[in-house]
Amino acid sequence: MKALEPLLFELARPGRSGGHVRADGSAEIPTSFARRAPLRLPELTEPQVVRHYTHLAQLNYAVDTGMYPLGSCTMKYNPKVNDRVAGLFADLHPRQSYRLTQGVLALAYELEQMLVKITGMDFVSLQPAAGAQSEFTALLVFKAYHAKRGQAAQRRRIIVPDSAHGTNPASAAMCGYEVTTVKSDARGNVDLEALRAALGPDVAGFMLTNPNTLGLFEERVREVCDAVHRAGGLVYGDGANMNALLGIARPGDLGFDCVHINVHKTFSTPHGAGGPGAGPLCVKAHLRPFLPKPWIVREADGSYHYDTAREDRDPETVGDSIGTIKQRLGNFGVLARAYTYMKSLGDEGLVETSEDAILAANYLLARLRPTYQVAYDRTPMHEFVLTAAPQKKKGASALDIAKGLIDEGFHPPSVYFPLIVAEAMMVEPTETEPKETLDAFAEAMLRVAERAGTDPESLHQAPLRAPLRRLDEVSAARKPVLKWKLPS
Repeated sequence: MKALEPLLFELARPGRSGGHVRADGSAEIPTSFARRAPLRLPELTEPQVVRHYTHLAQLNYAVDTGMYPLGSCTMKYNPKVNDRVAGLFADLHPRQSYRLTQGVLALAYELEQMLVKITGMDFVSLQPAAGAQSEFTALLVFKAYHAKRGQAAQRRRIIVPDSAHGTNPASAAMCGYEVTTVKSDARGNVDLEALRAALGPDVAGFMLTNPNTLGLFEERVREVCDAVHRAGGLVYGDGANMNALLGIARPGDLGFDCVHINVHKTFSTPHGAGGPGAGPLCVKAHLRPFLPKPWIVREADGSYHYDTAREDRDPETVGDSIGTIKQRLGNFGVLARAYTYMKSLGDEGLVETSEDAILAANYLLARLRPTYQVAYDRTPMHEFVLTAAPQKKKGASALDIAKGLIDEGFHPPSVYFPLIVAEAMMVEPTETEPKETLDAFAEAMLRVAERAGTDPESLHQAPLRAPLRRLDEVSAARKPVLKWKLPS
């Protein structure tokens, strides 16, 4: 496989420089910090460096250049005003005194109140840096809750559906819990009878995504929550799919004890390449004493301060907090973006966000249903799952279809998830894409399906018109090359 372009070291020539460091000795480095030998850095002019990285950026697919139909990821457009607001806080330090950061605390406190309203919960911690860390935080809270009741040793199991995000069982295992999986029924819901059979006095909690990873609303969600509560367990809500529920349904009203929200998804900050992220944890009042500290407190005079881990004013709950998960306000830049997004749209705009996302998904499904097989043929929420099993029989797998879409100029949807669907293709158009884009994506999917039926071999070679040809993904996963080595 040929490189995209010459690497910086390959462009270098002795004597070239883009530096502007004065050589008159006025910026001398103390001897104790000076290097004994010069760094082996490429010698390049400034235009060469700028052009190199600009070209690399142009090769990237980005949410500013095209649609990301990644199911379960909610990769929506990020309004530029969000970045401008986040930039206002760029010079703040996470350990600055609350006396010097009253505006920051006011924003964070107001964001907490907005999340309380949206989720139907009572209290919020902004500390978790992502959804997976918020899952882990929630399960630590569960463990502290049961410990307070003298049941920590007894309640050692967490139940998850077979359609759960992979981070759910991983978070449970990291907390020392055993994991029990329950199957889905024929309509894509949690199998209620299987859940009841799995419940017992050793269950600490149940982790549920709603809408689930099939894009379907759990039709018996209150019965599920009631069953877990009767067994003495707690119900955790994976809020990865909250983009479908804004102003329509609240997890707190459905029976959940807590829910996290990936604000970098639901409220617009794209989270590709592993970040940035933020996953506030929203809880009912009975879990509040166990939330990470410090908490933000608003006084009667309108001022704010931090309530630290050993300053709880209720003597019955002193020391119940699980402690600090991250710095005081988590990834504040992402939270500021989410705050701006929510303030810009207001209550009516947030409701319209979910309604448009649901409309977009159902419109796209209606266009694709005659050609692709639907995994669970129910009315979906904001996303839906197709199966490429019929195409696989003709010689083109879900992966081949995904690679074919790259040649069509589109980022592929999520493939092979959820795991309970063979040759799964999970599509989430989000509310930010206009009808013209949805139609173009549908036409591309239909063209690739036609190729799968008439010339599947051509898809095995795809993509042909991308900066790189198809990668050996198995080798890349098992033997990744994580750095470039300087030639000897």
